[in-house]
Amino acid sequence: MDGTRVGLTVDELRPVAWAAFGRGQALVSAQRLTGGTKKGVYRLALEDGSTGIAYVWHPAEDYWPVQAAPASDDPFGHATGAGLFAAAHREFVAAGVRVPGLLLAPTAGLLPGEVAVVEDVQGGNLQDLRRRDPRRAGVVLARLGDAVRAMHSRSRDRYGRPGLDRPASGRPGPAGGRPVQRIILDRALDDLAEAAARVERIAAARDRLAVALAERYAAVAPRSRYGLIHGELGPDHVLVDDQDRPVLIDIEGAVFLDVEWEHAFLELRFGDGWPALAMEGLDEDRLRLYRLALHLSLVAGPLRLLDGDFPDRAFMLAIVEHNVDRTLSQLV
Repeated sequence: MDGTRVGLTVDELRPVAWAAFGRGQALVSAQRLTGGTKKGVYRLALEDGSTGIAYVWHPAEDYWPVQAAPASDDPFGHATGAGLFAAAHREFVAAGVRVPGLLLAPTAGLLPGEVAVVEDVQGGNLQDLRRRDPRRAGVVLARLGDAVRAMHSRSRDRYGRPGLDRPASGRPGPAGGRPVQRIILDRALDDLAEAAARVERIAAARDRLAVALAERYAAVAPRSRYGLIHGELGPDHVLVDDQDRPVLIDIEGAVFLDVEWEHAFLELRFGDGWPALAMEGLDEDRLRLYRLALHLSLVAGPLRLLDGDFPDRAFMLAIVEHNVDRTLSQLV
């Protein structure tokens, strides 16, 4: 399969534009943007020069293979859908974290699947800005650090995804589930098995990696308070607005969890910029376990994605190779 998918047309998206901007606004173009793996993202351009971004949730827009339903206490299920987006949007706004403003709340009936329209933040992303203008990027990074700490300080006593974990009682669930560190260990062992079946270098170190996971897990103490995390907060998921404020996108994976899981990812993606995002009180034992688990997930996960028709295969294979190296470096 070549990864080519037919995007929605102007005619198909016209009802969406009318719902978001009013029937007096003519939709002149709809550009399907690249980079997303779980939803379609389209820039809507109107006759008066204004624009918006349409998010479309439908199986035809999701490159991931169909996955089995996660365990009831697993906060790492396939994070996609209008409901998760809406719930995450509310949480980030409540935390004072900048996300694209809603122009059309998630709705069904305008297209197959569900759709929302948000403001079009056109300042590019932080990843590109760090290459292009490091001084200006430093200002944005410092503000992102404030946002990360505000987000992670928004906490509760149960882990789980906003919008997906409230039983009829209204209490945040799940109740009586596995500790977060056990869930992450179990996922890491699954990822290790899958990676070892696909990558010879991981297979050769499989036993040593399993021992390292077990030793790091054994060092983690219990916890009963969890912070709000983005779940995949790389510099490519941070847009920059016209006031140099960071704007978080791809928020459907938001979850209340150990914040160290996010910081392991931030450390990986931001490199020497991570200290600007760090917060006091991080648990080093959790970080050690979660670093290794994260690298294994970034070997097995992209390989699963490539079982489908995701078009940018070289990019995903580069992620795999980098994280093979990072995984094995954890054994030194």
